[in-house]
Amino acid sequence: MALEPGPMQVIKNFHSTKDEVLDDIKKLDLWPTVYVSERMEELPPHWHDLDNCGYVMEGSSYVLNEKGERVQLSAGDKLQIPAGAIHAEGKVEERMVYIVGIPVAGNLLEKLSLLPPEESPLYGK
Repeated sequence: MALEPGPMQVIKNFHSTKDEVLDDIKKLDLWPTVYVSERMEELPPHWHDLDNCGYVMEGSSYVLNEKGERVQLSAGDKLQIPAGAIHAEGKVEERMVYIVGIPVAGNLLEKLSLLPPEESPLYGK
């Protein structure tokens, strides 16, 4: 099941257990993987050519939406990023653990290339 096209969304307090996350990933027909983000600087705005959903299991930070506005993230939140949605991961000052679902099996960092905002099909919308 593909995500509805449009902007990135943060769904606050979406889950409280790993089983709830895995049930949602199964419902969306995504492949799960775990991503651990240690300290890092804010990423530049970008988009991906694949839908992806990130479920914050541990830690807190923020993401920037297509308008450059900060949206806080903390454990229990779901980050829903349709293909083409312009966004940026914020500065990470403490370890964050995500379960991430994508529609294809493979190495997460190879599958989610950081593409320039001006090339997004949603650019300027």
